[in-house]
Amino acid sequence: MTDCAVILAGGQANRMGGGDKGRLMLGDQSLIQRVIERITPQVDAVVLNANGDIHRFDDLGLPVVADSIEGFPGPLAGVLAGMDWAAEQGHDWLISVAADTPSFPRDLAERLAGYDTPVVLAATPDPERGRLPQPTFGRWQVSLRHNLRAALNDGVRKIRQWTQAQGETLVVFNEGDFFNINTPEDLAWAEQNLK
Repeated sequence: MTDCAVILAGGQANRMGGGDKGRLMLGDQSLIQRVIERITPQVDAVVLNANGDIHRFDDLGLPVVADSIEGFPGPLAGVLAGMDWAAEQGHDWLISVAADTPSFPRDLAERLAGYDTPVVLAATPDPERGRLPQPTFGRWQVSLRHNLRAALNDGVRKIRQWTQAQGETLVVFNEGDFFNINTPEDLAWAEQNLK
């Protein structure tokens, strides 16, 4: 392994009433604890991207980096924060995962590493389009961080708008591999169906 990972937890969780969505409990663990347990064996190091008081995550034992672009510009800013941290640590590649998706594949990093493009994104099957990108789950070449910073400063917010311009590969996983918790109904479903 030579990759590191960023857990994207910098959103505002508006559909869940605000707060730290990753702190929601699913069974006897929080969503973010489940994500940490899944990604840690797959990479050499893990960092958490979150905004606000970073000390509220001290109990997780991970370094925390905030967005360097103001105004909650979305997950690309979290990827950039992760890339900057990865560069400081000497890593060439960054895996990104979302804090609200507790059951992503345990071989995510390995499968994404099998491609040469500067950005490799996870996708799921889609009957109409063939592939449905899951753009918060990806492998990013850290050397792209300056390009990404410039794009964010120019107003780019949509992940695929930027990744397609860099050259991306979509890797298809199984349907349901990236079920994320966005609403109280999603959490209720997950309590019944995710183990």
